[in-house]
Formats: sequence, C-alpha cells, structure tokens
Amino acid sequence: MAEESKIGVNRELMRERKRWLFFGIPWTFTKYILTEKKIIIESGLLNSSENEILMYRVTDMTLTRSLFQKMFGLGTLTVYAHDKTNPTLIVKNIKHPKEFKEVLSEAVEKDRLRMKMRQSEIVDGIHDFHDDQDPSGDFLDM
Repeated sequence: MAEESKIGVNRELMRERKRWLFFGIPWTFTKYILTEKKIIIESGLLNSSENEILMYRVTDMTLTRSLFQKMFGLGTLTVYAHDKTNPTLIVKNIKHPKEFKEVLSEAVEKDRLRMKMRQSEIVDGIHDFHDDQDPSGDFLDM
C-alpha cells in the first residue's frame, strides 16, 4: 500500500527518446522522461548521466520543426527554466513533440498550483517570501 502512494506521487507521464534526424531512428542513448514533478534527462551508454529539472522551475518553452523534422515526424522543444545546470534544455528530435509540449505544459501548471507559486516568484527568486506572506502570495493574518 505504501508503494502505491509513492508511485502515484511522482508517476511517469511521458517518455521520449532523442532520435537521428534522418528516418527518425532512435539510435541515440538520450531519454527524456516527464513525471508529475520533474523532467529527467538520461544520457549515455557506457558512461551515463541523469539530470533533472523540477516542473515549477520551467518558465517557458518553444517548439520548432525544420523541414526535415516535419518529413520524419520529429520536432525540437526548447525548455527554459530557472535551473543552475540546465537553464536551457533542448529536447531534440523527438517523435511526438506537440504532445510532449502539451503534457509538459499541463504538468508545469499543476505543479505550480501544488506549490502555490506564481510566475513572479519563479522569475524573482525561488521561495523568496516575505515573513508576513505564505507561499501562495497571500498575507498572513497577524
């Protein structure tokens, strides 16, 4: 029962692989995983690395598709975040770019609501609250 609640807290929403541009073949070793709370980037075969961006830190995203990407059903999503290691994440040559963008956008909004954060708090500084404010931005009764 404890495992069920643990899984539900950060369940996987979508998974994509970076692909070669021509023919959209997934012969790369980079995976992009969306969960309810973060974007996880796994890369490498012999030497592997894993990086993550918390959903509420995402500030903007842009979807681009070149002619060749359109021909092979691919796209590139650029994600801008308030993150030290990945302020700009390029999710390159993925198979379902529009769906990935929509799922990411919905997850970001849900996580911001869960964290009771506003866009200005993310831009100005994460969790930079005044003593007389709660995280939702409302003033506390004194």
